Amino acid sequence: MVTAKDYTYDSRIEGDVVVTQLDAAINWIRSHSVWPMPMGLACCAIELMGVGASRFDISRFGMEVMRFSPRQCDCMIVAGTVTYKMAEAVRRIYDQMPEPKWVVAMGACASSGGMYRSYAVLQGVDRIVPVDVYVSGCPPRPEALLDAMMKLQAKIQKEDSSKTLLKNRESRELAYKS
Repeated sequence: MVTAKDYTYDSRIEGDVVVTQLDAAINWIRSHSVWPMPMGLACCAIELMGVGASRFDISRFGMEVMRFSPRQCDCMIVAGTVTYKMAEAVRRIYDQMPEPKWVVAMGACASSGGMYRSYAVLQGVDRIVPVDVYVSGCPPRPEALLDAMMKLQAKIQKEDSSKTLLKNRESRELAYKS
């Protein structure tokens, strides 16, 4: 069993050289520089905005750079009710995001359709994009979103980054050939 002590720096052994695994370094960098794409579709968006304020301060986790361009983001936060009319736009924006990318479903409506059981509301955003972390509540508190983002950081740190690098290379080669 590998413990946290196995990955720590010991100056008596390594001296001035820090030795680590490539996966550990890449995943640490990725997990502490997540750039969210806010998809504020309903009332949960107000709570999402509150996370960026000084009281909750999402910048403590390296996630304060909220971009509104999908090509600069690696985490989509879907906050609120997703209608079928909006689902196509959500999927298009998700497809424009570069790999690796993650999705957080914020609130009961994004997770399961919430109280809306109608012909116009998508019953969970996981029907159109793969969701990594769900945030419960109607609307969820900013603390719940911060907890979800910390869970996402833990998930990113456990990923195999070499598979992601190979996947990116293959997708670029396919795009170059076509």
